[in-house]
Amino acid sequence: MTAQRSAFSYFLPLFGIGALHAISFAPDPLPLHFLPFVQLITLACLAFYSFKAARASQFVWGAFGFGLANFGVGIYWLHISMHQYGGMPFLLAAVAVVLFAGLMALYYVVAIALARFFTPHAHGAWQQQLAAAAIWASAWTLLEWVRGTFLTGFPWLNIAYAHVDSMFTGWATILGVYGVAWWVAFTAAVMALFALNTHKHAPKSHSFPLGIALLSALAGILLGGIQWHQPHGDPFYVRLAQGNIDQQMKFDPAHLQDGVDLYKQLAAAAPKDPEASPALIILPETIIPLFQHQWQLDFWQEWIDIAKQQQATILLGAPLYAQQGERGVYTNSVISIDENSNPTAIQQLQLDYRYDKHHLVPFGEFIPPGFHWFLELLHIPLGDFNRGATRQANLALDQQYIGPDICYEDVFGEEIIQSVRPHADHGEGATVLINISNLAWFGDTWALRQHLQIARMRSIETARPMLRATNTGATAAIFPTGEIQALLPTHTVGILDVEVQGTQGLTPYVQLGNWPVVLWSLLVLLITGRILRSASQRSSS
Repeated sequence: MTAQRSAFSYFLPLFGIGALHAISFAPDPLPLHFLPFVQLITLACLAFYSFKAARASQFVWGAFGFGLANFGVGIYWLHISMHQYGGMPFLLAAVAVVLFAGLMALYYVVAIALARFFTPHAHGAWQQQLAAAAIWASAWTLLEWVRGTFLTGFPWLNIAYAHVDSMFTGWATILGVYGVAWWVAFTAAVMALFALNTHKHAPKSHSFPLGIALLSALAGILLGGIQWHQPHGDPFYVRLAQGNIDQQMKFDPAHLQDGVDLYKQLAAAAPKDPEASPALIILPETIIPLFQHQWQLDFWQEWIDIAKQQQATILLGAPLYAQQGERGVYTNSVISIDENSNPTAIQQLQLDYRYDKHHLVPFGEFIPPGFHWFLELLHIPLGDFNRGATRQANLALDQQYIGPDICYEDVFGEEIIQSVRPHADHGEGATVLINISNLAWFGDTWALRQHLQIARMRSIETARPMLRATNTGATAAIFPTGEIQALLPTHTVGILDVEVQGTQGLTPYVQLGNWPVVLWSLLVLLITGRILRSASQRSSS
């Protein structure tokens, strides 16, 4: 009973700290510039408790409590999608969120257990503390990476997304989001070890690891000042449309035409400045709620007429259907329409340009084996799509190459960089990135602001402007540095006409991907961890 109470005494405080950690991934209620400090301090608290724990049960329950609250609070909006829009009973949806949060929390448990296995003692000379912090950061980063890749991955709430506006941001151009995560986790561990070893008997040099952490932050600032991109081609104007169509109305047969008509109006609206007429009009994910062959030719001709009137190319989200033998093939896609498009060709999928979503959302866009019973509890239209290729051709628009992705795909930086790299078969790399999304499934929640932070990180990693056209928000234009150029208020109807400068040049991250960080973390665990554990075993014997 005493051991159980001791473990529970770790669970409770870390549960509260984990809930605070969850609000550091997007502004409101916290101001934007508070996010990295709150994240770092709360993660340092987790590291402190994990190093301090005398028994495995203590750090296991502590890590689980932290993770359960972090994910339960941080992705509470899944409940809205399942209950309000998916039709799942309230309690069952709540249980599903808690179970999912518990599953995600197990990654934290494994990370902490790995770190403690290689660092059974958190005391000693500064060299041992430095090694312990590196091991803690490596274990954490490896499990973040596994979480982002295993079973299609769920990298949402990666700790690096709290640091889009921090001293560590510059590391993203070199090592990507996992490199930022490594340095943040290292700094949190150093802070924890400093607090744990600050007493009169500790050697003065125990503060040396803090100096290393400070240098890494300063290096991040210096790296952030390096310009990895150069202008490509001439600036051009782009229109981003946000229709704010309620999810319950979007696929309702009585109202779906109203939603499409609204987007036609937004696309056809005259520019405020005649000298700033858009060459590209971007509309959100699945604004066409039926398959292309289910619309009459007149419907597609109207879109062609809008493109001709605006003298622009229209990119819009639509589900596509093709018959292959005895089975139908469905894709969540982006298609282009211009004045030279043909309505019959669109119906028959003879398209000038299309992009098919590659990274599908489990349950929302594909059904994992054995889970059809779960989908029957929800009312999700278009719920079983086919995947597109990882690297597809970018849209050539005058001097620019437009690299699209759809909704959830921009969470995966290792996939986005594929479209930025030149490809022997699929042509030039993207000079501009776009994301089309429909986050109406999640109401007016953190999900919209969290997704914007993620998109900003993709711009930093790739040194490319990112254009986001979303149904309910956040519709925005983002500079290649990750700064927001222009932003529409969420859950409003509007258009955003912005001037965009395409860029060229490959950052180290685009060239190398995640493997440098993954291999570094493995080496630290296997080599430094083994040395430290062997030294600890010798001293104890």
